[in-house]
Amino acid sequence: MHWQKYNWWWRLGLVLVLLSAYGVLYQWRLAQAGANSTGATVTLTNVSYDSTREFYQAYDRVFTKYWQHKSGKKVTVAVSNGGSGKQANTVIDGNQADVVTLALAPDITSIQKAGLLNKGWQQRYPANSAPYTSTVVFLVRKGNPQQISGWADLLKATVKIVTASPKTSGGARWNYLAAWAYAIKRYHSPKKARQFVKAMYQNVTVLDSGARDATTTFVENGQGNVLVTWENEAKLVCQQHPGKYQIITPSISIKAEPSVAVVDSVAAQRGTTKVARAYIKYLYSLKAQRLAAQNFYRPTDQSVVHAYRKDFPKLQLVTIDDPMFGGWAKTEKKHFATGGIFDQIYGGG
Repeated sequence: MHWQKYNWWWRLGLVLVLLSAYGVLYQWRLAQAGANSTGATVTLTNVSYDSTREFYQAYDRVFTKYWQHKSGKKVTVAVSNGGSGKQANTVIDGNQADVVTLALAPDITSIQKAGLLNKGWQQRYPANSAPYTSTVVFLVRKGNPQQISGWADLLKATVKIVTASPKTSGGARWNYLAAWAYAIKRYHSPKKARQFVKAMYQNVTVLDSGARDATTTFVENGQGNVLVTWENEAKLVCQQHPGKYQIITPSISIKAEPSVAVVDSVAAQRGTTKVARAYIKYLYSLKAQRLAAQNFYRPTDQSVVHAYRKDFPKLQLVTIDDPMFGGWAKTEKKHFATGGIFDQIYGGG
C-alpha cells in the first residue's frame, strides 16, 4: 500500500518534470522561429548631416548586400539627417547612434569628449577618417542675373544670400571658413578679412539651421539670388532641376572634410561593434568611392579621383590645417565659440 502511494507521487513528479522540460523546449523553438522569421536582422543607426541623404540611400543598399554575402547575416540601416552640430548634440543627449557621419571633425570630437567615443578616433581610418570631401560653391538661378563670378561679387548691394548658420550647421562652418580663406588670400590682413566676411553676412537674407534647409529655402521657396553651399548639394539641385540653376565655382575655396566614426559605447552596448566598424571601413572600398563620386562628393581614392576628374573642377583649396586657421581646436575657439568672431560680426548669431 505504501509502495503504491509513493509510486503514484513519483509518477506525478516525473510528469511535471517532463512538462516543464517541454515548456522550455517550446519557448526555445518559438524564439528560434522568431529569429528565423526576421532573418536575425541587425539594425544599425547612422546619425548623419543634411546633405548625405541621397548618398547613404545608395550606399546602404550596397553595404547591406555586401555584409550579408560576407557574414551571412542581414542588416538594415536607419539614417537620421539634420544640421551637423544639432545631430552631434542629439547623440550626446542619448540618441542611440552606432555610427556618426557628420560634416566636420569637431562635431565628432564633442561626442568623444562626452565619453561615447574612444580617443584617437580620427586615426582609425584613412584620410583622417574622412572618406570623401567636398568644397564650397555658389548656386545661382539660370542666366546668373547678378553676374556672380567669385567671392567679391557676394558683397554687391543687390545680392541676397541664402546659407546655413555656423552655430548649428557644420557645412555652414565650411562656408564661413571658405570666405575667410579667400579674404586672407586677397587682402593678407585678418582685419580686412573680418571686414569682408562681415559685409558678406550683411547680405544674408536667410540663415537656416542646416544646409538642406537652406537649399529648400532657395530652391523650393524661391528666396535669395545666390545659395552658398557645398559642391555636392549644388550639383544635386542641378541634377534634380535641369536648366534652372548653374554653379559658380570660385577660384579659391576650402577642402571640406566630413568625418565618420563608430560610437564605441553605443555599439558595444547594442552588440553592433563588428558591423559598425565594417560599415565605416567599407566607405573606402572602390564601389563606395564610386558611389560618393556619383553623388557629387570628391572621392579620396586616387584611382576614382582620376576616373571622375572631369566632374570636379580644379581650384585652389585651403585646408583647416593651413596656418591661417591652425587646425580645428584653434579655429573653433576663435571663430565659432560663444563671443567668437562670427558672433561679433553677426550680432550674436
